[in-house]
Amino acid sequence: MSETLAETVVSLRTFVPAKDFQASQNFYRELGFELRPVAGNLVEARLKGFSFILQDFYVDDWASNFMMYLHVTDVDAWWSRIDASDLATRYGVRQPRPPRVEPWGAKVAHVFDPSGVLWHLAEHAPLGSGIG
Repeated sequence: MSETLAETVVSLRTFVPAKDFQASQNFYRELGFELRPVAGNLVEARLKGFSFILQDFYVDDWASNFMMYLHVTDVDAWWSRIDASDLATRYGVRQPRPPRVEPWGAKVAHVFDPSGVLWHLAEHAPLGSGIG
């Protein structure tokens, strides 16, 4: 075989838990994800060329310790959408945290989904410092 295993990779996705599958789908759709059914209990959630699998499966200890990292170029634009959506009231989630500059240089906002999954929306400082 002439290609390396790395060259055979098409995508790398994680499975994100959903306590209330429909509420989670609505939540992610509202944030701008395109949702595509994969199976009765699985939905692909896609932004541009990036995606994860939302699953109708939930374990509290797992979900409450699960985190996703979304690297963006404009965290303030994302924050405007999140803040205007009143997610905490409408979905019963923890209050999102506005952007702040972390010690490692990225400007990060935090959002919790209906299952307790913590999303880090991060805009990196110029010159690619931090996680990239």
